[in-house]
Amino acid sequence: MSQIGAPRGRTCSRSPRSRTLRSVATLTSAVLAVAVLAGCSSTDEADESRAAVQDNAPAARDKVADGGTLRWAVDALPTTLNTFQADADGTTSRIAGAVLPALYTLDERGRPQRNPDYLESAQVVETEPKQVVLYKLNQQAEWSDGREIGAPDFVAQWRALSGRDTAYWTARNSGYERIEKIERGKNDLEVRVTFSKPYADWQSLFTPLYPKQVMGSPNSFNDGARTTLKATAGPFLLKTIDRKNGDVTLARNPRWWGQPAKLDSMVLKAVARADRAEALAEGTLDLAEIDRSTAERISLALRDARAGRSGAQAALAHGPGSSITPSKALKSWALAHGSDEEKAEEVRAAREKNQKAIAAYASAQDILAKYVVRKSLEPAYTQLSLNGESGPLADERVRRAVARAINRRELAESVLKPLGLPADPPGSHLALAGQAAYADSSDALGNQDTKEARALLADAGWVPGGAARKPAGAGTKAGSEAEKKAEDAKKEGAEKEGAEKKGAEKEGAEKAGEKKDAAGSTDAKKQAADTASDEGLYIVGDDKPGERRAAPAPVIGAAGPENGTNILAPAPAAARQSAALLARAEALDIGTGAGAHAAQTIARTDKGVAGAYAPRGTAAPVTAPEASKALGKDGKALSLRFVLPSGPGSESLRAVGDRIVRMLDAVGIRTEVTKVSDDSFFKDHVASGDYDLALYSWPASAFPATDARPIFAKPEPASDGSLLVEQNYSRVGTDRIDQLFDQAAGTLDEEEARELVRQADARIWAAAGSIPLYQRPQLVAAKADLVNAGAWGLAAPRYQDIGFKKAETSKGAELNP
Repeated sequence: MSQIGAPRGRTCSRSPRSRTLRSVATLTSAVLAVAVLAGCSSTDEADESRAAVQDNAPAARDKVADGGTLRWAVDALPTTLNTFQADADGTTSRIAGAVLPALYTLDERGRPQRNPDYLESAQVVETEPKQVVLYKLNQQAEWSDGREIGAPDFVAQWRALSGRDTAYWTARNSGYERIEKIERGKNDLEVRVTFSKPYADWQSLFTPLYPKQVMGSPNSFNDGARTTLKATAGPFLLKTIDRKNGDVTLARNPRWWGQPAKLDSMVLKAVARADRAEALAEGTLDLAEIDRSTAERISLALRDARAGRSGAQAALAHGPGSSITPSKALKSWALAHGSDEEKAEEVRAAREKNQKAIAAYASAQDILAKYVVRKSLEPAYTQLSLNGESGPLADERVRRAVARAINRRELAESVLKPLGLPADPPGSHLALAGQAAYADSSDALGNQDTKEARALLADAGWVPGGAARKPAGAGTKAGSEAEKKAEDAKKEGAEKEGAEKKGAEKEGAEKAGEKKDAAGSTDAKKQAADTASDEGLYIVGDDKPGERRAAPAPVIGAAGPENGTNILAPAPAAARQSAALLARAEALDIGTGAGAHAAQTIARTDKGVAGAYAPRGTAAPVTAPEASKALGKDGKALSLRFVLPSGPGSESLRAVGDRIVRMLDAVGIRTEVTKVSDDSFFKDHVASGDYDLALYSWPASAFPATDARPIFAKPEPASDGSLLVEQNYSRVGTDRIDQLFDQAAGTLDEEEARELVRQADARIWAAAGSIPLYQRPQLVAAKADLVNAGAWGLAAPRYQDIGFKKAETSKGAELNP
């Protein structure tokens, strides 16, 4: 529903340089039982939930050969090397992880662990009157220019990211704005950080840590670090960026004080998702995230190899030559050598083309058999977003009905079971199974229940036959409005009178419906029992209730921010969070976009009369009783616009979308599926709010109190009357949820912080703006002899341990090449 004169939500910056987005919010009254549900969460639940097992071929360092080059696929070369800028992407983060200090890294359960290569210790040494954290740095830690890592680097990064100097073009400053001062300890290797107010997620700060040469001035921060790094301090160095060939080369750091990197170098190669199967078949990659079809191709090649079939034999068994029977081959030979020269030439060309295809397939299968598929679950989940800005979904009862109509387990199993991965749907928006903050709070919304979904819809006024009923009193209001408009029209000129009167009648009828809906919304708020949650309710947008918004024209062409390995980061690295979360969420679900199609709308309508001589199986004519089952309200049918990406990398999302459509049909909710180009999906639809339903993914975080808040934040009015949004693209949120996030970030009691996060999650479930469906699968193709690399799950890679397994002699003794 919309309110007349209400400001329309938009994405907007807080300051001239900020890329931060802000959210629209509505509140549900369904949180009556949330406090009870959250309070019943077991503190041991996170321990009982298990993270997906890593699949990265772990090997002890003494089993890994020294030397070699790893060719690792990324989707694109980085536009910047500064992870704290809004256009940083996954490649930026991957480079930073290999060449810059990470004070904390994440273990297999997504928990931050002190990195001894940089920190001897780090702890809160004072809480009163202010929180003070004392960092003691590794005495051997130094930058590539020979200068020791120390307090000046911490000070420079704090000043750049604190938000106090708007000359720095930062994506966000979460945590750094809480710092009051940074002091040198007994020496430059001791750093004392004093906070102006308590900050639970202090371990998220200073990762990655940049040298003061990068953070020391706005120019070096904004421009200098986009293409080069003046100093680094990791197991690898940034050697070259070859934009012509699409390669980034990282070389072993000779000044590295920790365990030396096993590899001589890593080459990050820009290879689009759609092109990775071909690149692997040509043997030009050693490691690459892949889609399900490529994984199945590799698995087939491995089965052939284990069965003793060569690539040529495989091509005849299930490749391009599999359709050639002896009779077809004989006929083809006869035509190729027949007297009809024109036909013979045509057949010979076809035979030659087929032979080349068979040879290419055979070669590819032989090469693909040298790879293995490593799989786990990504640190990200796919959700169904329900846009509560306007229309039917502005009513919490309709959102809850949609949620209760969906069988989340069925959807998770459809995606994950065929891959042999755990298929339990996520029980939290804010943590994944295995993480300390995880608790299943989905009971705040409830499981799939068709009867309950229909009851919620009926309570909201959406009933069978409602589309044929006119709003009560609409005629009277329309008449009075028409008189007034007609009077105004007469004053302007007799020639316009008829047109003005006709338009006034139409406008009056529409306003009557809007006023009725607005009154209903007010009554619903008065009845809400959880008054704290109703505080600051916003229903944003100037669209009329139920009106379908026209889809923007799609942008056709290549697209694709980084869609590669999504490593759960301990810091709120701006490339992955805040403004850059939009790009990351887009990358999670959308392929490269090559060959993306134009937007196409597929309206789900009842089939008409088949005709007297219709073939068997044609739908019978729709009878009046059947047609009356379509739900409606005040003369408008209940139909939701479901926007999905159309590109080749989004097949899985579309398949899930088809299942959701059928589930909604079962409760009387009709959908209008709109498929748009990949590069248009986020910027023109999700971020702008031009949708009712959409599927996209969010990365998980080790620090949900800080990093998840923008995704579920309530709106803030802007000076121009609009609302600022962060990443809450469902436009559903509450003051109470924001308060719980703030309280969780402000307590130094870890268990209290987790409990507050769980309470916030229960309220997010109850608001029904976002429905987590499944944790995303992570499929990685790796050379069979590559170790300590693959599907890392929640953990961060340890770059210095990646390498190729030592060769073995015939007696089993290892040889170091």
